[in-house]
Amino acid sequence: MAVSVGLSKALDKAWEDKSLADILGAPVSALAGVTEADAKKLEEAFGIKTVRDLGSNKYFATAGVLVALANHTD
Repeated sequence: MAVSVGLSKALDKAWEDKSLADILGAPVSALAGVTEADAKKLEEAFGIKTVRDLGSNKYFATAGVLVALANHTD
């Protein structure tokens, strides 16, 4: 089953038509709103160079799970 996801608002214009594999290997600045300066700080602080690194970083992943859980509590 093919799945289509619109990511145009989440990505920098240059990355909108790229494959998922390309996006995951892209620098963090491929994400809309993340500047080169932001990307440099992420690399210096956490060793994050790519979108994949950011998404799989244990600190960011934990924070994402906590936010998701908070959105589903009574």
